[in-house]
Amino acid sequence: MSKFGFIGSGNMGAAMARAVCRRVDPKDVAVSNRTKAKAEAVAEELGCRATSNEEIVRESEFIFLGVKPQMMKDLAAEINDTLSKRSKRFVLVSMAAGLSISDIKEMTRMDAPVIRISPNTPVAIGEGIVLVTFSFEVTKEEKSQFMAALSDCGLVQEIPERLHAIGGTLSGCGPAFTDMYIEALADGAVACGLPRSQALDVAAQMVVGSAKLLLESGKHPGELKDAVCSPGGTTIQGVRTLEEKGFRAAAMDAVIAAYEKNLTLKK
Repeated sequence: MSKFGFIGSGNMGAAMARAVCRRVDPKDVAVSNRTKAKAEAVAEELGCRATSNEEIVRESEFIFLGVKPQMMKDLAAEINDTLSKRSKRFVLVSMAAGLSISDIKEMTRMDAPVIRISPNTPVAIGEGIVLVTFSFEVTKEEKSQFMAALSDCGLVQEIPERLHAIGGTLSGCGPAFTDMYIEALADGAVACGLPRSQALDVAAQMVVGSAKLLLESGKHPGELKDAVCSPGGTTIQGVRTLEEKGFRAAAMDAVIAAYEKNLTLKK
């Protein structure tokens, strides 16, 4: 019997499995996928077990539903019969954006304990974010076990369900926005003569260092920005150009647009 079972071994499911396998015995982890070879590749990498959806639903204590929101109804229809026959307690863990705890209960046709999570891809290297919302049926012991298993993901925080959609949008979509920013900075440096590989290294490390300084100093980002902007210097000219081009407004609009799309995913 596997304590943690992952249905879906795509990018996010595999990233979560990697993070959990760093904290628990991989023998307590099982993975499945529509494409069997993909689950087998993940299992071989992590030292866990590749199996079927049915076996995960029948045996796992924490059942991760790692499918896209549009596919959740079909998955629920597939696993409902097996779930209804279980005698041992289990917890459903949904990673589907836009689906609430009540949506998962409705689709599975049962009042099972449900944990709603919003992870992002950097959890695969222990530098990610996982936002967590527990249904009232989840016990204190189950919460403790679950949070401990995810503790190597990076930042793991409990969040009220009313804020889950926007929190998950920011953490989940943010890596793509940041990757675009890094690529754009590197492109600018390449245009000025810096080799691309070096430009990408410098831009990426600059973002990492800036983020860590913000978190560790506790200072407002505006204060840190001002500290770099010397009077009449180069940085303030770059900041002026970003403001002229609507940089901050574009970033805000990107988050809002992604959030509004999130709200429509279950429809």
